[in-house]
Amino acid sequence: MLDSKRREFIALLGGGGLLLAVKVRRARGQQPAMPVVGFLRTTLTDVPHLVTAFRQGLKEAGFVEGENVAIEFRSAEGQVDQLPALVADLIRRQVALIVGNTPEALAAKAATTTVPIVFATGGDPVRGGLVASLNRPGGNVTGVSFTTVELGAKQLGLLRELRPGATRIAVLVDPKFPITERFVSEVRAAASATGQQIEVLYASSDREIETAFTTLGQRGAGALLGGVGGFLFSRREGIVALAARHRIPAMYILREYVAAGGLMSYGASIADAYRQAGADRQA
Repeated sequence: MLDSKRREFIALLGGGGLLLAVKVRRARGQQPAMPVVGFLRTTLTDVPHLVTAFRQGLKEAGFVEGENVAIEFRSAEGQVDQLPALVADLIRRQVALIVGNTPEALAAKAATTTVPIVFATGGDPVRGGLVASLNRPGGNVTGVSFTTVELGAKQLGLLRELRPGATRIAVLVDPKFPITERFVSEVRAAASATGQQIEVLYASSDREIETAFTTLGQRGAGALLGGVGGFLFSRREGIVALAARHRIPAMYILREYVAAGGLMSYGASIADAYRQAGADRQA
């Protein structure tokens, strides 16, 4: 049986649109006196606004860090292959639940069927392997899904309106991010339907980002669509600076790129997704 405080805490955290009952059985007395949330990200230095939003969501749900809930932060420092070890550490610490983006949630799901997992994802959680279905997700995973993949065609269209004379558009993505290939497929299909040429550039290191911008210049790209992937998100200020240096108009998938000085964005608010992950009372 769950102690009353922990049961109430888990009940107050859940998904925006994906609802399931979390069933966890642990003996009374094994849990910390205060429920602990494991907040896991591939990187943490670049997301203070997401942490703030999550804390706000917790507050809306009646939980204040340091008073009736604790948060254990873990970062893979950009190394996705380190996520399983970080998940294992959080499980050893008997956290009440684990919160993260798509890669972190997948790593947690692979490690436990009992600790509740709350995700914030820009992809389809069914196709991404997070839940079995939207109506019957099953398991110990729930969360908030905000649209990213499906907006690729719209973003490409807006970029064409901005630069109608651009015959080739570069698409900058992180090859290691789980939803990247689906995003690229959406953009390719949209480009094919309108006769637009696109150049997909993959970057998962600082050097590859620099090379990508050199390449798009050499190949005559007249505009850039970019931003898919946690690594690129963590390097958004540098990407925006490179776009300015190469004098290429760019459309980004998240507003954080515009906050960093980028030209424009079209997409959902990831910060609000994290707020909902902390606040939703429907699970």
